[in-house]
Amino acid sequence: MAKFIFVTGGVTSSLGKGIIAASLAKLLQARGLRVTIQKFDPYINVDPGTLNPYEHGECYVTEDGAETDLDLGHYERFLNIYTSQANNVTTGRIYQTVINKERAGDFLGKTVQVVPHITDEIKRRMLLLGQDDKYDIVLTEIGGTVGDIESLPFIEAVRQLQWELPEEDLMVIHLTLIPYLKAAKELKTKPTQHSVKMLSETGVHPDILVCRTEEPLSNEIKRKIALFCNVKQEAVIEAMDASTIYEVPLEMLREKLDLICLKKMNITNYGEPNLDKWKGFLDKLKYPRSKVTIGLIGKYIELQDAYKSILESFVHAGAMNEVKVQVVNVHSEFITNENVAEKLQGFDGLLVAPGFGHRGIEGKIIAVKYARERGLPFFGICLGMQMAVIEYGRDILGLKEAHSVEMDPNTIHPVINMMEEQKKIKMMGGTMRLGAYPCEITPGTLAHRIYGETHISERHRHRYEFNNDYLDQYLAAGMVASGKNPETGLVEIIELPNHPFFIGVQYHPELKSTVERPAPLFVGFIDAAKKYNDQKSSLKATAPKDAVI
Repeated sequence: MAKFIFVTGGVTSSLGKGIIAASLAKLLQARGLRVTIQKFDPYINVDPGTLNPYEHGECYVTEDGAETDLDLGHYERFLNIYTSQANNVTTGRIYQTVINKERAGDFLGKTVQVVPHITDEIKRRMLLLGQDDKYDIVLTEIGGTVGDIESLPFIEAVRQLQWELPEEDLMVIHLTLIPYLKAAKELKTKPTQHSVKMLSETGVHPDILVCRTEEPLSNEIKRKIALFCNVKQEAVIEAMDASTIYEVPLEMLREKLDLICLKKMNITNYGEPNLDKWKGFLDKLKYPRSKVTIGLIGKYIELQDAYKSILESFVHAGAMNEVKVQVVNVHSEFITNENVAEKLQGFDGLLVAPGFGHRGIEGKIIAVKYARERGLPFFGICLGMQMAVIEYGRDILGLKEAHSVEMDPNTIHPVINMMEEQKKIKMMGGTMRLGAYPCEITPGTLAHRIYGETHISERHRHRYEFNNDYLDQYLAAGMVASGKNPETGLVEIIELPNHPFFIGVQYHPELKSTVERPAPLFVGFIDAAKKYNDQKSSLKATAPKDAVI
């Protein structure tokens, strides 16, 4: 069986448990160990699929179609491996499983209780990934903050596992905060002491403390934390704020977090960490040769986590092109025909983001038209692709009432229609087209040049599709359906060949972008934006001083 590392958090939420877990996993992987990460979320939703992005950030979709927490995106981006349904478990899924067993009579008339029945199911899920000799180490992130009522069953399950498993097979890392009081000009350790005390009261004692801080921790402060939290001083890890999350693995390497874990778990068969590719990526990221500005046209821009995978894909693609990508959020709800030029001027490319519902739709359509008419590089994802289809139908095909049945069920030109397989479905959760599906690309198209192959697989999350009843009209008017699902004929990719860069995709390429394998569409889009920017700079350099560019 694999060895298990649990990561808990205290003092405050959003400290970065997922980043610390992913960074440690990256270091262990770089030393030659087989590693995976899983996330246990305390909310009662079965999965985040029905949650508004404002509630919990983006919903990340895995290859096998699981709708999961956004931290699984970090796991995949850092480790360059796929996760699955088994890597994300919620309280709702735990209770659903136990209640189904009770209804089936599996408990033989016993009273079903949190302990042992709920905690037994939690433990079963915690150990599941480590039972088939596929991994050496399984890291488990416990969502929420120590002290939350909803997190208690998960903490209790960890306590029981500490008692059941050999000491060297399990360890606990507690992530906490050391706040800096500017008025007093000193770091305060008391919140961390209280957090560790609260965790210890549940019967779980941390082996390592990772301390988030804005200022360096002196040896004196580390000694104080170690003394009052009952850990070794070497196990007090400084986690300074970093300029990018991709620096955190190197920070943890300097703090020897991986070596401390390996020593505690009595693992000796490891090598020196091979992080050459990671360091090469960071060099390109930190020292770009040029800069582009991308307008992200979205509906949930108030919360950055709503578009987390898209933003990280821009980071990967920017490093690949040795370009700094500055993303400027533009709320589609406030784009009108009168102000579109003012709001979108100065951009080197537009990405129209995915989403659901009618709010902000007309603003997205106006933004698409602006990019199409001005030769501005355009990239539409899922709903963004559908808005490009609607805009082209209205303005080029003359279908003034063209729309999606999602927003207008009674439209006379449903150029975007509900998929046949979705029409009889009444339940909302987990019922969309989810996970990886194949796509065949037409040779000689922009999509073919970007991917360099004609058969690809990308992840989906949608209910609506291009209405093939209108396909011939679009093809005759110059739009190209350059990618289709080989089994259903679903249009996966649309593009305009008479435009410098205009492409929309029904799937979500951002979900497969990693540090080592940036999403090809993002790489191509940033390359096009760079060329657009270079062209603008060239025109400005040669134009008369009073000319308007």
